Amino acid sequence: MSRRGNRGERPLAERLAALREAVEVAEGRLEVPEVGRARALLAKAGARAALGDATVVALAGATGSGKSTLFNALSGSEVSSPGVRRPTTGVAHATVWGEAGDDGADRLLDWLEVPRRHRHAPEPALDGLVLLDLPDHDSVRLEHRLEVDRLVGLVDVLVWVLDPEKYADAAVHDRYLRPLASHTGVLLVVLNQVDRLEDTAARACRADLRALLDGEGLAGVPVLAMSARTGAGVAELRGELARRVAARRAATDRLTADVRAAAGSLQAYCPRDDVRAGLGTDERDELVEALAAAAGVGTVRAAVERSTVRVGWALTGWPLVRWTRKLRPDPLERLHLGNVGARTSLPAAGPGERAAVTTALRRARDVEGEGLPQVWREDLRRTVAGSEEELADRLDRAVAATDLGPDRTPVWQRAVGGLQWLLALVALAGALWLLALVVLGFFRLDGVLPLPHVQRVPLPTLLVAGGLLAGLLLALVARPLVRLRARRRGRAAERRLWAAVEEVADEDVLALMAAVRHDADRFRAAVDAALR
Repeated sequence: MSRRGNRGERPLAERLAALREAVEVAEGRLEVPEVGRARALLAKAGARAALGDATVVALAGATGSGKSTLFNALSGSEVSSPGVRRPTTGVAHATVWGEAGDDGADRLLDWLEVPRRHRHAPEPALDGLVLLDLPDHDSVRLEHRLEVDRLVGLVDVLVWVLDPEKYADAAVHDRYLRPLASHTGVLLVVLNQVDRLEDTAARACRADLRALLDGEGLAGVPVLAMSARTGAGVAELRGELARRVAARRAATDRLTADVRAAAGSLQAYCPRDDVRAGLGTDERDELVEALAAAAGVGTVRAAVERSTVRVGWALTGWPLVRWTRKLRPDPLERLHLGNVGARTSLPAAGPGERAAVTTALRRARDVEGEGLPQVWREDLRRTVAGSEEELADRLDRAVAATDLGPDRTPVWQRAVGGLQWLLALVALAGALWLLALVVLGFFRLDGVLPLPHVQRVPLPTLLVAGGLLAGLLLALVARPLVRLRARRRGRAAERRLWAAVEEVADEDVLALMAAVRHDADRFRAAVDAALR
């Protein structure tokens, strides 16, 4: 089959590739009948391309229009038997000319599912023509009408045979001719049985039919007046068919028209090109903030601060009471953080947090969906809804796997801790000294140990009081510094947690929204390429 388009037109192969891309993009996203019809057209194009350049012309018409008589006149013999009883034509008949009457034509007719075939004698002008006589489109039998609808969608050139009585019948115009306004290049209209009219009436009838077709967008469709019974005008129709057969473009033109029609029907689902949505920082920040609250980032930060304070106070406080700290569990360890793939013990998000996440998601979705047709907005809604169901688990795992930062004990805290031990030892030495003096006094050995004084204060008493008071003062001085470090570590942990939440927002929410928007833009570009 020839794939070369008219000068300035996009080749059929490129149009088919563009339509195929549009269908692939829409797969699983757009559940609309137009996508299904485009998919069927691509299958038809692939099958038709493998069946050669034969030109398939179908004669279609109503009961009594003289369609079968015209078919016989073109075939040169009575292949299709016209009769008085209606409907006359029950199945499609075929006449094959010249080189088309080989195995290729048989395969083509097998694909068309046309069982009745007639071989015409070689005729160079019509070599490659396959002529079909279709059942009556207004048959009282449903299977006949369905057969007409099927073949009308498959043939290369369609010749509608009308008669002076029913040429304006709404059944043929509304159901067949008007929908083919995009197929004017592969459509012919024949006004048959003009021998039944006087010349003036025949011209008026033809002019009225012409005006009717022009009003339906079929201005480019030729209208031939003839009489199949007398043979008037048959030669003109044969010449028109011969011209189309010689051009070897009928199949390509029909598929091109089909592709453009399919692309035109898909245009209703293309995003507007004058509106380009862009998710701003406000919407992204609102979403991340809501997700962070739902993930318990504030709870983890508070736990980090309390844990840091607990450790710092234990290290810088009085050594002899440090063991009491172990009676209370570490608030950070209770959350079971730091395990990749594990669940934390963080409390579930409350109704307020969940509502904030839903609101932020809806706002981001609406901004991303601006300018999209409803079907794409529905796909965006389904995408976000599916992502929202997984967010709680994804956020919990992200928080659990987040490295909250190094937990190295500062040098100054170790130094304060060492100094506290020294002061404790000084107080202990003074206490032991006093105890020894008491014991020696009991045994009246007061002079054994000296009792130096510092400004009339016994040195042992000074050691005890000084060690205790200095340790207490040191602990009080160290406490605000410990709190300051705890706040700094809490902020650092919060930044890391926010980064993890942002990653979840970007990968599990915003990237999915952007993918829908990107696919919508690809869909529009592909449809435009198939149409223009």
